[in-house]
Amino acid sequence: MERLVSIEEAAKLLGGISTWTVHGWCSKGHPTFGRLQRTKVGNRTMLRESELERFIAVCNQQPDAIFPSSTGSHANPAGAA
Repeated sequence: MERLVSIEEAAKLLGGISTWTVHGWCSKGHPTFGRLQRTKVGNRTMLRESELERFIAVCNQQPDAIFPSSTGSHANPAGAA
C-alpha cells in the first residue's frame, strides 16, 4: 500500500508552505500545474506520496510559475510616496 501524508505533512514537504495553500491546490488547483489529487480517509484529507512527487517534478520544470513575483497591481507607480 502506498504511503499517505496529511495536509500538514504535505505542506512541510512542499517547502513549509501554508496548509491553506495545500487545501486550495487540492480543491481549486494551481493556476499552472493543476489540482493535487487528494484521498479521503474517514474525515481526513490525505495525499499520496506519489502525487506529491509528481507535483514537485512538474513544478521543477517551471519553478518561476509556482509563486510568480508580485508585479503590476502591487507595484508602486514611479514617483508615488
